Amino acid sequence: MQAPRPATISNFTIPGPIGRIPVRLYQPVAAKSKAGKVAPLPLVLYFHGGGFVGGNLDDADTQAHYIARHGHAVVLSVDYALAPAKPFPAAPEDAYAVAVWAAKHAAELQIDTRRMAVAGDDAGGNLAVSLTMMTRDRCAMPLAAQVLISPMLDPSMSLLGDVARLNSDTTPEDCAACYRQYLPQTMQRLHPYAAPLEASRLAGLPPAFIATAGCDVLHTEAEKYASALIRAGVHTQVARFAGVTHGALRSHLPLLKEIVEFLRRRFAALAAGPAKFRFQPI
Repeated sequence: MQAPRPATISNFTIPGPIGRIPVRLYQPVAAKSKAGKVAPLPLVLYFHGGGFVGGNLDDADTQAHYIARHGHAVVLSVDYALAPAKPFPAAPEDAYAVAVWAAKHAAELQIDTRRMAVAGDDAGGNLAVSLTMMTRDRCAMPLAAQVLISPMLDPSMSLLGDVARLNSDTTPEDCAACYRQYLPQTMQRLHPYAAPLEASRLAGLPPAFIATAGCDVLHTEAEKYASALIRAGVHTQVARFAGVTHGALRSHLPLLKEIVEFLRRRFAALAAGPAKFRFQPI
């Protein structure tokens, strides 16, 4: 078995629709072919949590570094626009801008555009979903995979679990405060890029790995979304981690191991396919 490769880390900004977007790049040492050429690696775009109103690149460091090191993939962590200063759709448009930039700079990043995946936790899970929809709707081909970690997917909050029974570290009041700032206009709460559970068209989205925490009021909505993906014909893997809280799940080692295995299988299946992924300019 190939030993995990250490990753070099660099911070920089890239152009976005409303300003520069800070990103952090985790780049493992690329393997060389027998001809001495560097073999391109898969890319994972990662979006941190924080309820759309907080969080930063440091909050995603453990997950991003683990995926890069053990999954032998380039990881680009994104510090997207935050509400209330920049409400919806600023964050998903930042996500799409980063995906476009990465595809255009594939040679520089030493990545394979056939194997571009997206991942995120909490609000970042919502953005990961929105990016899968945006690439499907705007491009000729979807992303390779999506990894959702205790995602926030339902602004209606109609499926939240019982805080006391679950011993949840996340409350309905927390969620409501975040959604009020991220989606200040009522109709935005029905937009599929903000409310994936309201989406009527899920076919054509990439295979999904959805992880939920047993001690989290959000687990029901994430699992309902998984069921909707399955009904739409999307290959979906679901794992609930008993006894784990919402905040602890993102860095939970058993989860990180499962994420790497899921991505490895998906990337291996795509490694020999033709390069068809094309992004429209922002």
